[in-house]
Amino acid sequence: MRLSTGFDISASALSAQRLRMDVISSNIANAETTRGSFVNGQFQPYKRKMVVMEPMQQSFSSVLSSQLSGSSAAQGVKVTKIKEDHSPNKLIYNPTHPDADANGYLNMPNVDVTKEMVDMISATRSYEANVTVLNASKSMFVKALEIGK
Repeated sequence: MRLSTGFDISASALSAQRLRMDVISSNIANAETTRGSFVNGQFQPYKRKMVVMEPMQQSFSSVLSSQLSGSSAAQGVKVTKIKEDHSPNKLIYNPTHPDADANGYLNMPNVDVTKEMVDMISATRSYEANVTVLNASKSMFVKALEIGK
């Protein structure tokens, strides 16, 4: 295991959590957007987006074999895709809105701002934890270099 492996793992997690925060911010910004996309000649409300993350190595055996062979396989987390949430949209009765249907109902995005804020807090805490790990690793390297003095 290389000394910089911890840095690589933390860096991948920082990048993934930053992207997750960006997607959550986009969801919150579009929570009231009734014209998110144009499909089949009609405007559709914004669809909530979610980040899907996976480990860079899929199994324990692949990690073990790469460590035993001395190769430096990538470790950490990666974003595999950003997918749309297909949960149903919210229907709100607002007959004065220009996008309301003939019955006066407005098709609103499937974004719950409270859920997004909880996800944002989770992503922020994960980001902060990885910054702490990065700083602790850096501190250990500095202390190790001081041993030789």
